[in-house]
Amino acid sequence: MERYRNLSGDSGVEAYEIGDDFVAVRFRPGVVYWYTEASIGEWHVAALKRLARRGQGLGTYISQHAEVNGGYARKEVDD
Repeated sequence: MERYRNLSGDSGVEAYEIGDDFVAVRFRPGVVYWYTEASIGEWHVAALKRLARRGQGLGTYISQHAEVNGGYARKEVDD
């Protein structure tokens, strides 16, 4: 995973991984949520990719869009 730049300084996002049709986001304290085109749609995955690369707004976007917040494909604890 790539470390999230956290330009705002107050994000709960630690890191992310981008694939062709998914974004995996690791939040503190090490829980990873996988968002896929199948689970939240291509448009939202594209937005998550853009925000992850930018280093700002990723956690806010996830929390403010109900279909994304509860629409993850899977959740796992990252050691």
